[in-house]
Order: sequence, then C-alpha cells, then structure tokens
Amino acid sequence: MKVGTDGVLLGAWVDVGGVKRVLDVGTGTGLIALMLAQRNREAIIDAVDIDKHACEQAAENVKASPWPDRIKVVHSSFDGFATDRKNGYDLIVCNPPYFIDSKRPEDRKRRIARHADELTLDSLFRSGAKLLEEHGKLGVIFPYADRNVVIQTAEKQGLYPEKILNVRHDAESNLVRVLISFSKEAEKNVQISELEIETGTRHNYTEEFAALVRDFYLYVD
Repeated sequence: MKVGTDGVLLGAWVDVGGVKRVLDVGTGTGLIALMLAQRNREAIIDAVDIDKHACEQAAENVKASPWPDRIKVVHSSFDGFATDRKNGYDLIVCNPPYFIDSKRPEDRKRRIARHADELTLDSLFRSGAKLLEEHGKLGVIFPYADRNVVIQTAEKQGLYPEKILNVRHDAESNLVRVLISFSKEAEKNVQISELEIETGTRHNYTEEFAALVRDFYLYVD
C-alpha cells in the first residue's frame, strides 16, 4: 500500500503532547509511527500489523530512520496483541481498513489493508479501550459517511469523541474524511473543526493544510 494523505493527516493531527507510550495499529509501511516519533522525541512506539510483508517493510523503514531505538514493529493481529499486552498506552492511532460494505479487491494483501475483515470496528474499539490508559487518547480516520456508526461503536466500548476534524478536498466538494480523537471521558463540548485540502486548483493547497503537514511533505512550502 502506498503512503496516502489519510495516514499523513492522522499522523500530523493527533495530539502528542506529554505522550510517553504510543501504539500504531495496522502500521503498514510504518508511516504514522515514524511521524509520531518525529513529532515527539521522547515517545516509545509499538507498531503492529497483521501482514508479515507490511511488517518487513515497516521494520526496514524504521531501521533507516533517525529513531530505530524508539519504534518496535510487531507482526500480530490487534486482538492477539491486546491479549498479551500488560502495559497501557497514552496514545493509540489507527488508519483502519474501511470500505466495510464495498466490493472486495481480489488481492488478499490489498483486501486486508483496505477492508474491515481482519479488524472490525468492534475489535478496534474493544481492544483499544483495553490498552488505553485512563487519560489516554485514541485517534482514527474514516470516510465521513461512516462517522455516526464509528462514534456509536466506540461509545459502546466506553470511548467518546473529544475532538473531531471534518475534511473536504476543497470548498465546493462534500466532506470525505473525518478524524476523531476518542477518550474514556465523555466531553460536554466536543471540539469540532473543518479542513479544506486544496483551494480549488489541484495541488494548490490551503494554508491550513500546508501548516498541518509541512513537516512531512517536501513539496509543501
């Protein structure tokens, strides 16, 4: 799977202030784990993926990075990882396999990476709630159309939205993604904001998007 805007958005958006232990679920190439290591120079990060070849690629990328001693790549399902884990995390992130009801790709690796067969919403939030420290945060990105079912499923596991970012390509387009930060405490005033990626001309980025991702894209001024 190629590095995509979704992962970059999530890795740049989640709050890493004061975070000491991080878990990246479904790490793929290790993109988000590496971004969080860059943003927080103290955090110890576990990066988990069910796909063996993805783990090999992530481990190679971690080894070539400035932070190989702070990121550990683990080949495991999330449920299996959560079962064996005793320590909790201050931050859990997941750019998950969505497209729950869409047509399945024939290639198994792409199917695992793009669909919720191996990581259901229930599994994500159940194991996430188990591993999250009392004041920790769990950050995800989903298609905007799945916003309500994602929030409802998380709340069944005792996780509640505390910050939401709605994303659209430009001012004329519909909302396409939603980033949500969950916590174990129900917030009365959820912080909701909106981000437009482009100004209306392809590759002409808004200042808000550029400010968010500037440290990770070489072509963003």
